[in-house]
Amino acid sequence: MLGSLVKAFVGSANARQLGALDGAVRRINALESEQRGLDDQQLRQQTERFRQRLAEGATLDEILPEAFASVREAARRALGQRPYDVQLLGGMVLHQGRIAEMKTGEGKTLAATLPAYLNALSGKGVHIVTVNDYLARRDAEWMGSIYRLLGLEAGVVVSGQDDVERQKAYMADITYATNNELGFDYLRDNLKFEARDAVQRAPQFAIIDEVDSILIDEARTPLIISGASDEETGLYKSIDRLIPKLSPEDYEIDEKSKSASLTDPGSEKIESMVAELMQEGSLYDVRNIGLLHHVLVALRAHLLYHRDVDYMVRAGRVLIIDEFTGRVLEGRRYGDGLHQAIEAKERVKVERENRTLASVTYQNYFRLYPKLAGMTGTAATESAEFAEIYGLEVSEIPTHKPMIRIDHDDQVYRTGKERDEAVCECIAQSHRLRRPVLLGTVSIEKSEHFSKLLKARGLPHRVLNARYHDQEASIIAEAGRLGSVTIATNMAGRGTDIQLGGHDASAEDFKAVSALGGLLIVGTERHESRRVDNQLRGRSGRQGDPGESQFFLSLEDDLMRLFGSARLDGILRNLGLREGDAIKHPWVSKALEKAQRKVEERNFEIRKQLLKFDNVMNEQRRLIFSQRRELMEKGEIATLIESMREDA
Repeated sequence: MLGSLVKAFVGSANARQLGALDGAVRRINALESEQRGLDDQQLRQQTERFRQRLAEGATLDEILPEAFASVREAARRALGQRPYDVQLLGGMVLHQGRIAEMKTGEGKTLAATLPAYLNALSGKGVHIVTVNDYLARRDAEWMGSIYRLLGLEAGVVVSGQDDVERQKAYMADITYATNNELGFDYLRDNLKFEARDAVQRAPQFAIIDEVDSILIDEARTPLIISGASDEETGLYKSIDRLIPKLSPEDYEIDEKSKSASLTDPGSEKIESMVAELMQEGSLYDVRNIGLLHHVLVALRAHLLYHRDVDYMVRAGRVLIIDEFTGRVLEGRRYGDGLHQAIEAKERVKVERENRTLASVTYQNYFRLYPKLAGMTGTAATESAEFAEIYGLEVSEIPTHKPMIRIDHDDQVYRTGKERDEAVCECIAQSHRLRRPVLLGTVSIEKSEHFSKLLKARGLPHRVLNARYHDQEASIIAEAGRLGSVTIATNMAGRGTDIQLGGHDASAEDFKAVSALGGLLIVGTERHESRRVDNQLRGRSGRQGDPGESQFFLSLEDDLMRLFGSARLDGILRNLGLREGDAIKHPWVSKALEKAQRKVEERNFEIRKQLLKFDNVMNEQRRLIFSQRRELMEKGEIATLIESMREDA
């Protein structure tokens, strides 16, 4: 039965892959009544029995059906949740070291407990990677009740912990942690002077939640541990004061690649302004190359990096906003002097440029794990990159109930003002019916812009963006309540389900929202990544719930403006499109998807280029780190030092 369900859901290649797991699902189901007959103590004893079998030569695959059946029963007792057959499928895909694409609301968090328990039986530890501290804490406590019932320990690693707490968490059977903490702990461990001070043990198996966010979106920025250099910061402030004096004809910018350069008139103007700072010759002489660099990063800071879009300022610090998730990237700084240039522009303290002590990309950090798996609702569009960079295949897992959400074609308006009016009218109509609405925006700036428009209309709403990240889960959990209007940036509460009627909804509330058509998703422009749009859509229609999504666009949106809207504008004029009218046609959506593909390909090339540079350093990094560890672990190193001295 499950095999035919899978085949009906997706194409034959994926169906064959998942169909091969059908027999294991049947074996797990056949064990269910036997597991229910065990008391808690007998269920816990299963763990020791499995470990004994592994010690005697059994493989994880051989004990998988029984182990999964034990976890299913433990979940039923500890949480009142029984993993569905499709969650068993997802768990097996993860155990095989692949990516399970499971739609939003299909229970990825619970599905991950199955392979986590199975692989933890080896005693080498399992890491479950989340995108923020809140989810790491929540999942470790929530799912930890399953592991504790089965006699295993769950740990959590979050920011602010000391080394003793981290060591204890990493020694647990299953450890929940953010990608940031894992990567930085790896670097910090390899800068320590005593082996006993290291907090991590050798990596074994990692399951990455929101794998597209961590391995794709965040892979463009390496993790860096740095120390302050001796360079003075005064020059950043001096150059910053000059940039506003330039005119548009003095520079050229490329928004697609975020680069800026001076024209001939601009070079002459800048040279006259910085004459006292220059060595002999022109600004482009090798002796003045450092000064030219300062001018160009200041130009980029002013013209290409925007407050509340690319970064925000909080408590006198410039914090980078992840363009895909809308979350603040804590501890990250732009390199090459750009962060200092932005600090000068925003009139906050300019920190000294840092000297890199240790760095690693997420690509090379996660490739340290002998076994890697991931889960997300949106991986298929990036399957080529997952395969090429990480050797990970994507398997699409069918939904437990059929998806009935209605996704409308985009409505395209000529101007942003017309689009904004249409968005507000759509929300007002839904609010009159008390239908819940989630409004998706691409930046803090845009979320606050729409908040002002809704306030002017007297429409009550809540705003979720990087300014209110600590309230993320509570805000998004209530987005399905009758009459609620929620404005969210792209983070849109990933990892938190939106339940119709609210997180503590009664049957009446659920029925009332369902009768209105479920949660309405309103997109205010297309993101440059199709996955982010799909993620926003996926907030509605979970577990067979009704739902609806509609994107409202304008020719002034960044994606439209940068990728050929002039031609489209001409077509719309020829069609006699009047102010306030919209064009709504499948070919417009297809044209946009083509533009998004172009940007995705370009971003893939950027990440590949970063990886090529890091690969050069990676062999050296691994060699040096392993030699340091060897030196720390050896009791007597005089002979080793002597041989090194001879080699040198």
